[in-house]
Amino acid sequence: MLNRLILPAVLAAWALPATALDLKTMDAEERALFRAEVRAYLMENPEVIMEAVQALENRQAEAQAQADLTLVSDHADAIFNDGFSYVGGNPEGDITLVEFMDYRCGFCKRAYGEVEKLLESDGNIRFIVKEFPILGEQSLLASRFVIAAKQLDGDEAYRSLHDALMVFNGDITLPALRRLSETYGLDADAIEARMDDDSVTDEIAQTRALAQELRITGTPTFVMHDEMLRGFLPYDQMRAIVEEKRDL
Repeated sequence: MLNRLILPAVLAAWALPATALDLKTMDAEERALFRAEVRAYLMENPEVIMEAVQALENRQAEAQAQADLTLVSDHADAIFNDGFSYVGGNPEGDITLVEFMDYRCGFCKRAYGEVEKLLESDGNIRFIVKEFPILGEQSLLASRFVIAAKQLDGDEAYRSLHDALMVFNGDITLPALRRLSETYGLDADAIEARMDDDSVTDEIAQTRALAQELRITGTPTFVMHDEMLRGFLPYDQMRAIVEEKRDL
């Protein structure tokens, strides 16, 4: 009987402005009664807790998405036109997809096939690769090597090495990188000599600084058009987002 009498009042109080319900104005007995009724209601209706958690998560996701939109807008030039990152796909495409990646990242390797499928099936997507080595010395070694190759021999050399490393599952060592470059007819000695050049260091430093500004802490992280996409995405989901962006 007590539950039926007090609970409606509790729920009605929740619907009032925050200033209308002040536990500080209640005496000890009223607070204890109020808390008991809230507890009883939640025990009888535990799904309310999950609904509240889901509502909070949705609200947080919406806030994160909005914050990411602002970050992309504020740093658009560095994201889409830094002047040094590899640009592939269709350089004149109507949608730009940017990937921050690491050659030692398992999810980046999984994403590689999905991205390739997207680029091949669409034909109108501009694709930018951001070298973001965050998983140790092997990651940094690989990025230095492919950037040096790009600076010396251009985008075709970079793309060959990048693709090969995305499906490479062994330890990334300098001898392994040299052998890989030689299979594509590249000058391994020249690339190795270039690896520690200030221009290579600067490219990596600029990308790391941009990632920090964008609050990117893991790979892969994508930027598609105006939206940040954090983590691995399958082809179907990327395809749907592309169509959504084109309909804007």
